Formats: sequence, C-alpha cells, structure tokens
Amino acid sequence: MRLVVRVIEARGLPPTDADGTRDPYAKAQLGKQRAKTKVVRKTLCPAWDEEFAFRVGDLRDNLLVSVLHEDRYFADDVLGQVKVPLTAVLDADNRTLGMQWYQLQPKSKKSKLKDCGEIRLSVSLAQNYSEETTALAHWASDDLASNSDKSTELVKGSSLPNIPIEVSTAVPEIDEIEVTNEDKSSVAPSFVNRLYQMFNSKPKDAEASAPPPSKLNDTSDITEETLSTSSEAPEKQDHDASATMTFDELLKAFGSQHEGKEMPENLSGGVVLDQVYAVAPSDLNTLLFSPSSDFLQLFAGIQGTTGLEVQHWRLENDGEILRRVVSYTKAPTKLVKSVKATEDMTYLKADGEMFAVFADVSTPEVPFGNTFRVEVLTCIMPGPELPDDEKSSRLVVSWRVNFVQSTMMKSMIENGAKQGLKDNCVQFSELLAKYFRPLDAKDTTASNEVLSSVQPEQESDWKLAFRIFGNFTLLASVFAFVYVSAHIILASPSIIQGLEFPGLDLPDSAGEVVVCGVLVLQGQRVLNMIAQFIQAKRQRGDHGVKAQGDGWLLTVALMEGTNLAATKSSGYSDPYVVFTCNGKTKTSSIKFHTLEPQWNEIFEFDAMEDPPSVMEIHVYDFDGPFDEVASLGHAEVNFLKYNNISELADIWIPLKGKLAQACQSKLHLRIFLNNTRGTEVVKNYLDKMEKEVGKKIAMRSPHTNLAFQKIFSLPPDEFLINDFTCHLKRKMLTQGRLFLSPRIFGFYTNLFGHKTKFFFLWEDIEDILLVPATLSSMGSPSLVIILRKGRGMDAKHGAKQLDSQGRLKFHFQSFVSFNVAHKTIMALWKARSLTPEQKVQLVEEESETEDFQNEEGESFLGIEDAKMSGVFSSTKPFDVSTLMGIFEGGPLECQVMEKVGCMDYSVTAWEPVRADIYQRQVHYKFDKKSTRHGGEVMSTQQKSPLPNKNCWLVEEVMTLEGIPVGECFNLHIRYQLENNASKQKTCTIQVSIGIVWLKSCKNQKKITQDIETSASSRLKKIFSQLEKESIPAK
Repeated sequence: MRLVVRVIEARGLPPTDADGTRDPYAKAQLGKQRAKTKVVRKTLCPAWDEEFAFRVGDLRDNLLVSVLHEDRYFADDVLGQVKVPLTAVLDADNRTLGMQWYQLQPKSKKSKLKDCGEIRLSVSLAQNYSEETTALAHWASDDLASNSDKSTELVKGSSLPNIPIEVSTAVPEIDEIEVTNEDKSSVAPSFVNRLYQMFNSKPKDAEASAPPPSKLNDTSDITEETLSTSSEAPEKQDHDASATMTFDELLKAFGSQHEGKEMPENLSGGVVLDQVYAVAPSDLNTLLFSPSSDFLQLFAGIQGTTGLEVQHWRLENDGEILRRVVSYTKAPTKLVKSVKATEDMTYLKADGEMFAVFADVSTPEVPFGNTFRVEVLTCIMPGPELPDDEKSSRLVVSWRVNFVQSTMMKSMIENGAKQGLKDNCVQFSELLAKYFRPLDAKDTTASNEVLSSVQPEQESDWKLAFRIFGNFTLLASVFAFVYVSAHIILASPSIIQGLEFPGLDLPDSAGEVVVCGVLVLQGQRVLNMIAQFIQAKRQRGDHGVKAQGDGWLLTVALMEGTNLAATKSSGYSDPYVVFTCNGKTKTSSIKFHTLEPQWNEIFEFDAMEDPPSVMEIHVYDFDGPFDEVASLGHAEVNFLKYNNISELADIWIPLKGKLAQACQSKLHLRIFLNNTRGTEVVKNYLDKMEKEVGKKIAMRSPHTNLAFQKIFSLPPDEFLINDFTCHLKRKMLTQGRLFLSPRIFGFYTNLFGHKTKFFFLWEDIEDILLVPATLSSMGSPSLVIILRKGRGMDAKHGAKQLDSQGRLKFHFQSFVSFNVAHKTIMALWKARSLTPEQKVQLVEEESETEDFQNEEGESFLGIEDAKMSGVFSSTKPFDVSTLMGIFEGGPLECQVMEKVGCMDYSVTAWEPVRADIYQRQVHYKFDKKSTRHGGEVMSTQQKSPLPNKNCWLVEEVMTLEGIPVGECFNLHIRYQLENNASKQKTCTIQVSIGIVWLKSCKNQKKITQDIETSASSRLKKIFSQLEKESIPAK
C-alpha cells in the first residue's frame, strides 16, 4: 500500500524581519521516509505542485508536513507544520481526503509565531499506481537529511552495468528523485495492521515472514480473504506475465510505454567509464543485462564475489517499470570484511537503439553503510560510424552518492566509493574487451558530439546596457543633469563676493556645498556605470576562439554553476570564470544578477608542447574596473589523478574558499584532453629533453611504462623517463626507487612487505639543494627537494619535515649513480619550470655530446617477494647471542667483515620500525681480492625475534654498484639463527637468498647460479671468521 501526497501550495506564511519575504520549501515525513520539494525564492505564497509516494508500514503513523525557510548560512527555520493521521485517510471515501487547506501549527508551544499560514495538500491511499501517478510521483527516502539548494541536489539518474560493487545505488526517474528501502520493521498484531494486510499486496514469501495476525471473528476473516485476493490479483498477473516473456519481449513492452523519452543526463558524481565498442547497442545491452548472459557470473568470479543471486526482470505497474534485484556477498579486503550487497536495477529507457539502466546498490554492513547509497547510471548509445558499415556503441557509466543521513564522514565515503567504482570499472573494461573490440578515442567523435550540443546564450548590447543602466541611479542622474542645466539657463549671473574672482564661483552657503557634493558623487557613479558597461562589453569571454597549433589540445566546456555565494546587497553576484593551464588563460562571459549561472561556453587552449599537469579555476564577482575583484571560489583539476581521462567528460567540481565552502558551490564542466601528435609524442618529447639535458635518453618499453602507470595510478599518456635506486630519509632511511616522468617526481618501495609510494608535480618544486657527502649519508651526496607552500600535501607522509614557512622537504641520498640522477632531475625540473628563454640558455650551457644509457634501463619496477633458495647451513659451537654479534655494529662485526674483504665498512644504529622489528643501513666496498672489478654495496637490514624468543630472523636487501650487470638486480638474503635444543651452547645457521630482477638481462639463469655459488662461499668465510674471532675471546 502506498500513501500518495501532493504538496500543492501554501499561503499566508509569516514574513521575515529583513525584506518581508521567504525562501520556503516543504518537507513530508512518514515514519523513517522523508521527501522535500524544491525551494521557491522570495515569496510568502509558494506554489510547488509536487507529488510524493510513501510505502505504508503502520496505519497508526501520522503524515507530518512541514514548511521551512531556507537559510544559506545557518539552520533552516521551521515556519509551521501539520499532522495528518493515516486512519483519517483510511476512513475517508475512496481512501482520499482530496485537496484541502490545512492550518499550519507552530513547531512548539513556545514559538513566537502564532499565525503560521496554510498549506494545500492532497492525501490518498493507493493500492496500485495509475499511469499518471507513475509519471509524476517521487519516491521518498529513508532518513533523508534535508537538502536545500546549498547542498548537493540529486539530478537525473540511472545505473551501472550490474557490476557488483562495495557501495550502493537507487532508482530515480528523469527528475530529482530520491529512492528508499521499504520500511521492514515489524509491528505487533493489531486491528489496523490486519486492515493493512487486507489492502497490501506483498508476495507470499514476504507475507510468510510477517507475524501472523490475531483472529477476530469469522466475518472479518472472510472479508480479509476477499479483499486480499482482489488486491493481490493485478500484481500477481504482472509477475506471471513477466515470467513467461523473453528478455527481448520485456524490452519491447517496456519501450512501447516510454516512446519519445529522452536519455537521462549523467549523474553528478562524474563519469567513471566512457568507451566506444565495435558492437551494436542492442547486442551490448544483451550481454550486460540479459538473464541468459554469463557476463555477470564471470565478472563476479574475477572479483571474488560469492552468493550471487540474480532475479528475473519483471514488468510492474502495467508495464511502466522494468526492474530486477541482484544480491551477492562482496569478497573481503584489507580494510572491510566480506559484506552483503543488494542492487535494485531499473530500466529508464529501452527503444532498441538507446538503453539506460539505473542501479541502487545498498551495503548496510559496511561502515556508515546505513547513511548512504551509491547510484550508478549505465547508458548505451549508438557510437560513431565505422568503415564497412560496422556498428558501434558508446558505453557511459556515471555515479553519485545519495546520503540519506547527514554524516561527518561524507568526504571519506565519497572518495572510497569513487575509488571502488574506478577499480571495478578497470576490471569490467578488461573483461568486456574480451567480448567486443574497444575503439580508440581518435576513431570516434564522442567529444565533438558532446560539445556540439553546447550552445551559449548570446546577450545583445542593448540587453547588457539595460541591465547596467536600467536603475534608479541613472534616472536620478539624468533628472539632476536636466534640472541643473535648466537652472543655469534661467539664473542670472551671481555677484562676485568673498574670495571669488572672475571664473571662480564658490558655494555661498552650507546647503550649496552639500548639493555640489551630491552632484559630484552622482556623476562619479554614472562614470563607474559607463566604465562597467565598456568593460563588460569587451569581456564577452573566449568562447568560440579556435585552438591553434599541434600538440596537447585542452578543451573545456563550462556548463553551469550552482549555489554560488552572494556578495552584493541585492543577494546576488555577477560571476565569471577564469581558467589557467600551462601559463595560458581563458575567461568566460559575465552572468549578471544570479547565483545559478548558465554559461554553456566552450574554451579551446592553443596546442601545448608539454602535457598539462593541472588546470586552475577561479570564479570572480564582476564589479566594474575600479573595485577590487571578489573571489567566489577556486578549484584545481589535476589531470594525473584521473587514470581514465574520460572521467572528466562530465564532472561537477566543488569550489574551495570560505564563501564557496560555506555555500557548497560547484561548477559543471566537460573537459577533454587530446594529443594530436599520436604515437610520436613520446619520441618527440624525449628528443626535446635530450637537447635540454644534453644527453641521450633511451625510450622505455610499453611493459615498463604500463607498470609505472599502474604503481602510481597515472593516465595512459604518462611515460617513464628514468628511475634510480636511492634511500629516502625520514626518521630512518628507506631504500626504494625514484621515478621521473615528464610531469611527476615519484618514489616507490616495497621493503619487507611494507609499501611506501608518493609523487608530486615538477611545478610543485620550489628549490633543489645539493648536500655534500657525509658519513651518515654513506659517503654519497644528498638531494633536498623543497616544495612550494601548500603544494604536494598528498605526499606529506614521505617528507622529512615541514619547515616554518609551511613547505615540505624531502631528503634523498645513497644514489647508485648520483651524477646521472642529479643531472637528470635538475634538467627535468628546469625544463618544466623555466621560461622558453631560460630553457634555450640551459641547452647552450649543458650541450654535451656524451651519451649515456638509462641507469635502470628496462626496469620491471614492481619489487615483488623474491623466490628464496637455501645456499648455506651450518652449526656453530656458540649460542645465538654470540652469533648476533656480527649484526650489532660493534668492533667484532667490523673486524670480521674487513678480514673477508669489505673495505670502508660502515653501519647505522638499529632503529625500531614496528614492535620487535628493527632496521639499519650498511655500506662497504669490495677489495680487489674479493672481486676483480671491486664495487660497492648498499643494503638495508631488518631483524626481529621469532616467536620462541630463542632465535632471530635477519633479512637484507642488497644493491650492488660497480660490478657487471649489478644494476640489473637486487639481492635478498634471509638469515635464520636458532639455538640448538639438543645440544647446549650450539646454534644453527640457515641462509637463503633470492634475486629480484630490475631489468631484462641475458643469461639470467647462469648469473643466478654464479651468484648463489659466490654467496655460499662468502657466507662460509664470514661465519668461519666469526668462529675464529669469537672462540678465543671466550
């Protein structure tokens, strides 16, 4: 049973003390379900005419309708409210109260407002929706927090391709819709509940779970049975008819009811997938949503999802709704245990060529899962024409989070949901690509089709002039000018007196002084208006200016803004937007007297040589040429944070700043970034960098670039230039690898299972300092990277300190090849930060002809756990405490290591990293007796006691320099030292080694065998020497 509430209008609302008007909206609540109307501005007699539907759970409930005044900065004011008992609706003729005026009552008896006005409502109970009700009614949401215009409004919606995800989704229509779960709270048996069950048409399985009603008498039982049977019949017939129809028949039946219906717009959270496939739209829809398709089962298997239950598609409400429910258990992650999820999927459009499916995913078991749902809209549309008349389809997936309760974790939930959806879409795309061939962006015209629909509203000069001059100030100034001119004509010349002389006529009284001052001020205001008109006429924006050149082309479509801050006394602003990217600026037109501007303008940046990293967005309030510009908010789009650039094809950007955050201001943008040079971009960029660096740079393989992009979640157009082994200095040294690309400076390590990674932009760097070599830096110079104030905060966990000026400082040392690393870093930074004139000077200063191969060549990047194999095992005649002396950094360790050929042996002190885990750094050189080539070793060691406390585990990651192919691998060594339980004062030593290959190399198998043989011999010498040194000492 459903309660249909139509909120029509209100009258006689109490005015405010300020301007005598209100910004009213109505809110209806039934149990835990809530709904609200739109806000009507500046009126005491608002007309809403909106209809809502509530699921009835208990006929003893009261419908509460409140009228509130929206306050942009504080809590909304309750103007009045009215309660309507459901029993009154049930007792009325035809179970409807019709259209009635209801007197609004104060919220509390202590309220000063006594006359709260009236509201006109239509309230009725309905068993099934009529066609009209289905088209107009909005579903109410459970515990929906009041959303005013300053909060994120829900826009047109629909769903994901039935992808099991970790969050939620809902079933809206093409308007602002808010979907709710059914109120399933069971109530005690009562007379009203028995009446409710007589009219309710739940499926039998739902009725079986409800508590059995208490029996009254035979007559009531017969009446109940008769009414229940008659009410359940239509819905059962719909279900039975749906069960016998095929999927194609269901789509045709649904499409016939929705002919001419437009495709819904993308949801406000943004686009997570926008791809064109070489397949007909109907075939793609069948693969994703047909009950006979195995795509969903395969995708669930990839994700580790279990308990997948897929219901059949059903037509409901006489073919108006086509829906199904999918439930499953999501696989556990490191942060969240396995959780149950339910997707309620509904078709919004299906005409054979275009399909739209909206999914409402509910995951109440995740943290704060009852406060939100994730809504996903999947749209399938015909793609561009292909050769040989081959059909194509464009698949667009957008999302948003619908918060049904207010929560302080909103930002964290949105970020987590977005990341989960992005990860799911990556797996989804990979699986879908096995069925249908994805088409490159250059083969499609999707962006052109989107931008072709953007048509700005042109404002004529006359309209602009009327907007600026059409006010009382100009009329008063004209009147004063005419009046003063007539006075001059009619008045006779005044007598020269006082300090006057011919040509200088001074005021003769205080009144004349005041009049002169008023005329001067009025003239100044008119001049300001004239200057404002001239500047506004000139500033018509850069819309329509075509980009020139060849390279990286950035196109921005500025659609609209919402909830902008008011800076003028009238309660409005005159906003315009300035976009800045790679030193180039584009400005929009001015939209006067509005907080909800509609621009629909396109800006094309001229081709850029370097790939852009960020685009800055500033929104200003226009107030003439002489006043200081007021900022309405600002934002930044970091292109490197979107590994799929199509996410920017339709996105709402929240603005930052005090005013913008207070009003929750947003801009609606469509951003496209294309490279017109195609596959030659990498080679062209490296050629340019070779001139700036003065050395040859080899191109990395696609496999290496793909691994690099995956580590830092970078877009596919970012490529690796070079990477180096070094140590990151924080509280303690961390061995890892430094990665350099055209736009980022990144660091990554996976040391003993603990991952650390971060990156920042070259533009974020303010200075790079060279620190001379010291003993603590293992005899190698260090680099200190200083970022600009407030920049790189995402990499804060990798910084050594935050200085007094608010700048992050990063310390890097122990480079395997410091000179090469330093020269490459400085060249890339200067090339990205300097002006073209400074770049030319840099090339002239550093134009050297010497070539070099990249230090890390074809690095596979991902440092995985090495495959360990035993190379040494022995029993020694002393306990573990004596054996650990070789790892304590004392005289015994230095003496032993020097005698086995380790020169300049130095170690750092053990430092705790976690409970019972300690770490240190080791550095030494090989003498000529150990190896013909010499060489250096830098290693990181960790030690930890094993559970029985009678043995230690020591792990070591070793980097070799100066020996053949030493740069191609890292050596992992594991020492297990344990007291011998069978024989006192003896211990057992077991050593295993593993090799992690950092780049491809010939004869890897032979090199591995040589390393194992050499390591076994060297370990034997070390522990034999330890035995010689320790036994005499005892």
